[in-house]
This record gives sequence, C-alpha cells and structure tokens, in this order.
Amino acid sequence: MRFLNGLEPSFDLTYDDVFMVPSRSSVTSRLDVDLSTTDGSGTTIPLVVANMTAIAGRRMAETVARRGGLVVIPQDIPVDIVAEVIADVKSRHLVYDTPISVKPHHTCGYALGLLPKRAHGAAIVQVDDRPVGIVTEADLVGVDRFTQLSEVMSTELLTIPEGTSPRDAFALLHDRHRKLAPVVDADGHLVGLVTRQGALRASLYTPATDAQGRLRIAAAVGINGDVAAKARALVDAGADLLVVDTAHGHQDKMIDALRAVRSAGVDVPVVAGNVVSADGVRDLVEAGADIIKVGVGPGAMCTTRMQTGVGRPQLGAVLECAAAARELGKHVWADGGVRHPRDVALALAAGASNVMIGSWFAGTLESPGDLQRDSDGRAYKESFGMASKRAVANRTAGESSYDRARKALFEEGISAARMYVDPARPSVEDLIDEIISGVRSSCTYAGARSIAEFHDRAVVGIQSSSGYAEGRPLHQSWS
Repeated sequence: MRFLNGLEPSFDLTYDDVFMVPSRSSVTSRLDVDLSTTDGSGTTIPLVVANMTAIAGRRMAETVARRGGLVVIPQDIPVDIVAEVIADVKSRHLVYDTPISVKPHHTCGYALGLLPKRAHGAAIVQVDDRPVGIVTEADLVGVDRFTQLSEVMSTELLTIPEGTSPRDAFALLHDRHRKLAPVVDADGHLVGLVTRQGALRASLYTPATDAQGRLRIAAAVGINGDVAAKARALVDAGADLLVVDTAHGHQDKMIDALRAVRSAGVDVPVVAGNVVSADGVRDLVEAGADIIKVGVGPGAMCTTRMQTGVGRPQLGAVLECAAAARELGKHVWADGGVRHPRDVALALAAGASNVMIGSWFAGTLESPGDLQRDSDGRAYKESFGMASKRAVANRTAGESSYDRARKALFEEGISAARMYVDPARPSVEDLIDEIISGVRSSCTYAGARSIAEFHDRAVVGIQSSSGYAEGRPLHQSWS
C-alpha cells in the first residue's frame, strides 16, 4: 500500500481517515479475484471470527468455514466441550446446511424455540432419519404452542438427491417454487438441507478444509495455567490452528506461553497477540508465533482506550506490524475496528492476511446467544467484551468468591450490549456476502487478482471527517 502523491502521514490513522484511489485495472470481474490467504490458516476468504463467547460457537464455526472463513473457539470454554464442538463441526457437510430436525409429536412451541438457531427458518420433520414434512415459521403463526407438528407440517416434500450439483439444486428449487428442500441419500435418509441462497453460495465460495477434507476450526488458549497441556489437548482434539490470546500480548508471560506451546510439539500454526508495535511483532515471532494478532482497543465491546489511554489507531498499527512481520516471513491478523466492508478492504491493503471480526457478527442467527426482543419487537442478541466483568466472572468460576470479586473490579469491556439482528441480513452468511462483495470490488478498483497484489497496488489518501461523511449513502432525501 502506498499513500497518494507520496504524502505519508506523521501520525497514526484509523480506517475512517483514509480513502482508496482507483488504479488502472485489467481485472474485469469480481470473480477473477482470489481471496485465499497464504498465512497457513487455510482460509479461502480473509475473515476470522473472534474468540468471543457471545459470538464464536459451533453453528458459527460450521457456517463460516463452509464459506471459507475460520472461527476461533474462546479460551474460557472447557477443553472437553471444545473437543465436542470441533468433532461436531468436522462432521458437517461441505455443501449442505445442517437442518433443524424435529419429530411429528414435537410441539409447535418446541419448534419455535429451535427455528431461530438457523437462518433458513425451517425445520425438517423426520421419522427414522427420513424426512416426512417441513415446518416453517409461517406455519406456526397463530397456532397453539402445544399443537403437535404433525397437525401443521407440510407433507408435500421436494427432496433433492445427495450429490446433486449446486446449479442443478438451484434449478430444481426454482422450478418447483421452493426456497429450500431436504437432501437425502439413496436410501431416503436425511443428509442435509439446501436452500436457493445456499446453492448459489456453494458456487461462489470454497470451504476452508483440512487435509482430510473436513471443515476447519481454531481454538484459543490463555497465558495462565498449564498452557502447553491445554494446547496439546486442543490439537489432539483436531484444532487446525491455535490462538494464544491475551489483551496485552507484548509481555513476558505471553513469551513464556508461546515457548511452552512450541515445546509441547504443536504442529499447527500458532497465532499470538494482541500487539500494536513492530517490537511486539518481533518478540512474539522470536518466541514461536507464526501469525501476530494486531489491535488494542478498537473493538466495539472494548473500553481499554477510555479506561487506560492505551492503544493505537488500527490502520497505523496494522501498517507497522504487517511490515515488521513481512520482514520475518510471517503474517498479521487485523483484530477489531471493522464496521463496514471498506474497513476490511483497507486492513488487507495495509498488509493483514486475515481480518478478525467480533461484534459485527454478534447480531446474527448463528451466534450462540438466545434471540431476544426489545419493547418495540426488534430482535437482538446480547454481546459482551472478553475483558468485561461478565466475561471475567465466567472465566474465574472455579476460583474463590474473594478472588473472583477482586478480579471483577478490573474490567476493560462492556458487559451487556444489544446487537440487533438486521431483518434484511439475519445470517452471518448475509454479512459475509456483503463484506466479500465489497472486498472483491476493492481489488478490481486496484487492479489486483489476489490479496498480495492488492497490498502491493492499493493507493490511499488521507481525508477529513467531512470527506468520510460525503461517502456515506443517504437512505432518505436531504431536503
């Protein structure tokens, strides 16, 4: 990335402070752009879901990996539970969605509790692993909650044979005027579910898979306790990547933790952070990190900068850290501060190999929290920062009440925030579509066919706050 007219700033910048200038381009289509990364993470789109308890769970991990991204399971989840999540995600189909499965005798209330767990908005009614009906939210409107599903389900089933190509599956659904259909094997057993949108996405995205062709998933460890043993257990459970994570990554305990992980013979890529300086990058790489996580304080749930004054504008931090990592043959992830597709593109232009997203994905149907509604009926999910009092209380549940109370005094995050579900984009896949469409388009404006070319070719300038405001769309007239 270079600055317009060679005018490099003498101060650090945020994503809002810059704009990208179009360059002469021979790239004629967004689909000519390859967004796969070369940092060893195995992602085919440069998106990683942050290891936050309110965001990163098994449904999120499965869905994001199917589209080429990666989810990091948080460090405060017990290892045996993480192992179950890893096994569950790796058992999922690379193309077909995982259906919500119910029985004919289940009640409408039971189904209503499950439907928000998946974005397709339907449950497959099955007997002996064979689909016998479909129930959607529309079928349950105005129906007594104790009514059995056998009384309201639709039995006019269109089933799609396993192995049908995404293009042919889309054509079948379109011709039969269906939004979705169960997928069955040769014996009629339920294999998965395909939607029109899912069929389209299957032709646009490449899943992030391991050497055995299974969906990829990452897991985090902290810097306290027996880090080596936990890291070894997570890798043995099938984690494809480890994140050694703490808010202040440039400290001796992080370096000791990294050395411990490496001494345990861990043979997967190791990410460490967070830091915001070239010195931090060098020290963590020397201790054994393959990828450095960059960002202190830019996250929506983080209060570190207001509490402590510590942090650094994110674009400036990514620029410096990425340059230092590149000199050492390593990579950085830009962690936090992205609120629009443009921010993701600018992080990649600054040299990040992947961009971590947290709160932006909290208000989606795939995040772990229960769907709630405010007084106006708007759907939302609760999110919280991983240095908040709420997260600390969860993380220290096994300690004495006195020690827990002491640690709860020191919080640097929001404990409860409402992240509203966008009715037009309720799924994380909808947001991925929006982000990747923007990033692909940014690459075509720069004349780049890959992330590496994008970093080399991107030209940015510095703008005023009114310059940024000028670029914002207006959803109603200004007169």
